[in-house]
Amino acid sequence: METAVPTFGPPVPDHAGAPNTLAPRIVIADDEAHIRLVVGEKFRSEGCVVMEARDGEEALEIVRVNTPHLLVTDLQMPYLNGLELCTQLAADPRTAGVPAILLTARGHIVEESQLAKSCIRKVMSKPFSAKLLFEQAVGLLCSTFGQGVAPATLGRTSTTRCEAA
Repeated sequence: METAVPTFGPPVPDHAGAPNTLAPRIVIADDEAHIRLVVGEKFRSEGCVVMEARDGEEALEIVRVNTPHLLVTDLQMPYLNGLELCTQLAADPRTAGVPAILLTARGHIVEESQLAKSCIRKVMSKPFSAKLLFEQAVGLLCSTFGQGVAPATLGRTSTTRCEAA
């Protein structure tokens, strides 16, 4: 099957003031530097623009300023945890459409009622595979933004794409 390749839009500068880009914008929020490094490198290698946050408050500011296509956040972070972050984003009309993947410690349960009040669309337990996280992210982007928005740059080294119906 052919892969749709139109681009995301509209482009906006990333948090560091880099030039505009049509690549998917991903925010990674985790207080563990090695998680941000591994996940960030995977998404960058697949053609995404990655913005990183060390805690929930920083992530909230980055998302509000940059309106990314996806947020990947840890549950347990300082200042504002991942669930609180995603609940605030869902309550704000400017950021309510930003889907999130929540990373949790193994065995940590998030109640369905909590998920319903947030922008969390997937929950993954740590430890996790960066490849599987990326594949889940692509699926979420495809289901959120539709077939026609899979950018040509997404999945440079991966075979995971939005497939035509």
